[in-house]
Amino acid sequence: MEKTDQINLLYISYYWPPSGGPGVQRGLKFCKYLPQAGVRPSVLTVDERQASYPVLDHTFAREVPEGTAVYRTATSEPFEYYKKLSGKKEIPYSGFANEEAKTGFLDKVFKFVRGNLFIPDARVGWNKHALKKAGELLQNDQFQAILTTSPPHSTQLIGLKLKEKYGLPWVADLRDPWTNIHYYDQLYHTPIAKRIDKKYELQVLEKADAVVVTSEDTKRLFLNKPVNINPDKIHVIPNGYDEDDFIYPSTPPQDEFLITYTGTITENYNIDVFLKAIAHLRSVNTDINYKLRFVGKASEGVKQRIRKAGLEGITEFVPHVPHNEAIKYLMESTMLLMAIADVPAVYSNVPGKLFEYLASNKPIVCLGPVHSDTDRIIDECGAGRLFHYTAYELMLDHMMLMSKAWSINPNLDLPYINHSQFSRRALTEKLAKVVKRLVVKAAKV
Repeated sequence: MEKTDQINLLYISYYWPPSGGPGVQRGLKFCKYLPQAGVRPSVLTVDERQASYPVLDHTFAREVPEGTAVYRTATSEPFEYYKKLSGKKEIPYSGFANEEAKTGFLDKVFKFVRGNLFIPDARVGWNKHALKKAGELLQNDQFQAILTTSPPHSTQLIGLKLKEKYGLPWVADLRDPWTNIHYYDQLYHTPIAKRIDKKYELQVLEKADAVVVTSEDTKRLFLNKPVNINPDKIHVIPNGYDEDDFIYPSTPPQDEFLITYTGTITENYNIDVFLKAIAHLRSVNTDINYKLRFVGKASEGVKQRIRKAGLEGITEFVPHVPHNEAIKYLMESTMLLMAIADVPAVYSNVPGKLFEYLASNKPIVCLGPVHSDTDRIIDECGAGRLFHYTAYELMLDHMMLMSKAWSINPNLDLPYINHSQFSRRALTEKLAKVVKRLVVKAAKV
């Protein structure tokens, strides 16, 4: 293959604009920068009129590169029946952020149905439609490789079928763990459902020509599965930030110490020691006007914890906003709060928001597992501190120091953060190299 040749890649993703949320951003940014790296993506996705998107963000459509072919298909999913039977207006989020921890019998029935009748997930009904369209495209167009991205992990079964039938190089991009995801036990799988799901997971890991994951811990997790995988075929390409998104100037408030959290947060995201520390600081630093702001989906359980800590009066809840507005909220903050779900398999969880937090040059305070990938990244970039969920004294000391610094200068922006390796452009170049190597290898066979 000549260096000037451009590879045609069939990029299969359930989430695509106008879908909102973090799930769509990885694929969208890859497709934005892949052509510059010598790979031309054509996107196969679901018809937006039939898709089950928890949130919408129409601003993402502006970022689809001009000339990108996007093929949409019908789907067959149970979510409309779910809403009618449950009386809820929202599609369930991953991790059930919009479903409270204390659920009734009917909620448990719905989760049981989702976990046992729809394997690996309730969006598996899209597969037959996507496979039909993919077959037409692979017959009529000259694609050299296929990429499937998940969640929903049912999308990986599309890649598995296409690999078996057409033999093209296949990249399986798994943004999250599969059977080790932190909310897996909430689906009440029966033993047979678990066996089927694990079988699918292992088949994908074994048959894909390359597996892409977002953290080193996820790679280690997959390598410990009972399947024969060459470690070299698992590539770590984390989520990142797009420099084009950071068009807003940094304008931290001068009259208040404003700490912002963006994204979804539920009771599993244990921020109790942070809330306790802020409550104490308010009592001793009466000259500082502390304010907390949560932008996105916050569960009722989190709001209850904030009320219990006595912080309801200084806390603002902003519903889901378009991505560009979320960036603006970051740039208008003093500090940024991040939390990682306090659940098993937490080490493999590197929140996508971390990289946009880095790009904002704001100091980060994070609750999570020490010595995890997130801890390492924050430390190596000099972007703030990560504290264990129980480290109250350390948290209090840190926030006291930050408060004293704020009293001297209310602009706590960091002078320099080495985060360029996490730019979407740089990360997409890594993905392009993976695809190109596979295509070259296949051409030699």
